[in-house]
Amino acid sequence: MDAYYSCTRFMCQRVRIITRDGYVHEGRIVKVDRDHVYLETDRRDGPVNTSAFQPFGFRARNSILTLSLFTLLAIALI
Repeated sequence: MDAYYSCTRFMCQRVRIITRDGYVHEGRIVKVDRDHVYLETDRRDGPVNTSAFQPFGFRARNSILTLSLFTLLAIALI
């Protein structure tokens, strides 16, 4: 339950989350429910878009990463 309250406290803020298995995730918390936290991550690691033409104002959206609250070890503001 502590992870749930920590995540709700940091809603809409950029955070760094470390899971119990050692993975580090950075992004903005967009939603929290009783079992999961939804993290909007940057697409810096994804494919590079080299085209300058983006019709109709289209831009690549960030991806949403779903993490289980039971696997969270630490949450820090960045």
